Amino acid sequence: MTDQERHIAVWKNCLQIIANNIDPQQFNTWFKLIRPVSLNGSALTVEVPSDFFREYIEDAYKDLLRLTIRRAIGADAQLFYLVRPVQNREGMVLPASQTASPTNNPVSVPISYQPMGSPSPFVFPGVQRVKINPRLNPIYSFANLVQGDCNKLGVSAGSSISLSPGNTPFNPLFLFGGPGLGKTHIAQAIGIDIKERFQDKVVLYVTGNEFKTQYMDAVKGNRIVDFIAFYQRIDVLIVDDIQDLIGQGSQNTFFNVFNHLHQNGKQLIFTSDRAPVDLQNFEERLLSRFKWGLSVELTRPDYETRLQMLRSRARREGVSLDDEVLSYLASRIKTNFRELEGTLTSLLAYATLGHRNIDVELAQSVTGKIVGEQSSDVSLEMIVQTVCEYFNITRDMLLSKTRKRQIVQARQIAMYECRNLIANCSLSTIGAELGGKDHATVLHACSTVQDLMSTDKLFRQWVEDIESMIVVPVEA
Repeated sequence: MTDQERHIAVWKNCLQIIANNIDPQQFNTWFKLIRPVSLNGSALTVEVPSDFFREYIEDAYKDLLRLTIRRAIGADAQLFYLVRPVQNREGMVLPASQTASPTNNPVSVPISYQPMGSPSPFVFPGVQRVKINPRLNPIYSFANLVQGDCNKLGVSAGSSISLSPGNTPFNPLFLFGGPGLGKTHIAQAIGIDIKERFQDKVVLYVTGNEFKTQYMDAVKGNRIVDFIAFYQRIDVLIVDDIQDLIGQGSQNTFFNVFNHLHQNGKQLIFTSDRAPVDLQNFEERLLSRFKWGLSVELTRPDYETRLQMLRSRARREGVSLDDEVLSYLASRIKTNFRELEGTLTSLLAYATLGHRNIDVELAQSVTGKIVGEQSSDVSLEMIVQTVCEYFNITRDMLLSKTRKRQIVQARQIAMYECRNLIANCSLSTIGAELGGKDHATVLHACSTVQDLMSTDKLFRQWVEDIESMIVVPVEA
């Protein structure tokens, strides 16, 4: 056997040992890309595609590599790295962040490397040793979070996670609910609290859309290995609006990241505008993992919580408001925290720019222009009754299994209005009440109504007429 054949045979033997000791998916990700270069005595040199790749396997598989190399070569075995592009099985060249030659100064550990050149344009080298921006907004702290029945479970779970991230039953934590109910606030508050308690923890906040965009950029730049390696080094990963993570490639990559982090005791926190069961276009294996930990629904805040939130925000703004004004706002605006904050901000702006005192009269004027709140809470029964009256059909006809076009469209409009006008009403609940349909049928109905509204003027007029019959603005 020639020297060239010997280093290939030695590395092949090493791969067989490694493959028997780690997860096949991890083996394919990290070790199939490594190529043997040379074997000089007891010193084996291999090629890796980037410095971050080298750093990751050195950190994650150091002990396994030490035992493997010594078993294949001998007790004095040493491993050197050559960081430069290598070809995968398909012949695609994977770019390295830099090129280097094997170091000439080995140390006693089986891995010896001296980095050269500049880091990869995507990754953050040495994540665990370099502080990165967690992208957390200090405003979203637990101190600024108002707790009520609407979010009590989420806040309690978040507090527990902050004390011991990755070591509670709440991993992952999945927060879901309508817009403006505080999902982002709770998720970021957890991250902020963890950073204050454990300064060495690597916390990162991203949105589902940002993760997808980063993945696409990494694919275009042939930096997918660095992309995965970066995310697998995070201690607390917060993904906001996970429902936007659509696409087979990005979901497959996220699945690998999820598995690695979860198996290594890292904390995962997700937010979504719907429950895991209602997420569409997601791989089933990913949906099942969303359900591993704790799923918490955030609901509309009650009057006392809304009032407490307004008082807290007014104190932060440094203004003093009469209880009568605060009570009016809390009783008038019932939808979510975001609308409450927006209305209060507008009220302060009107008072400041118009040099007016903040009283109930001004509050009535401002809310009348901005909110358009409903005279009473819309119920599913109210929507069903209105749709039946509009199309001159009975309730039994609406809920029947008939495929007559008029009845089907009426039922689809009812589903659409329930989803749009009733806060915190899940797709499953709507389907169950409207003919025993599943959540997928309701989602299809909503999409159909939206499509018809954009192409059929008469159909759009039907929907608008029904909405005007259901939603009656409150008189100021």
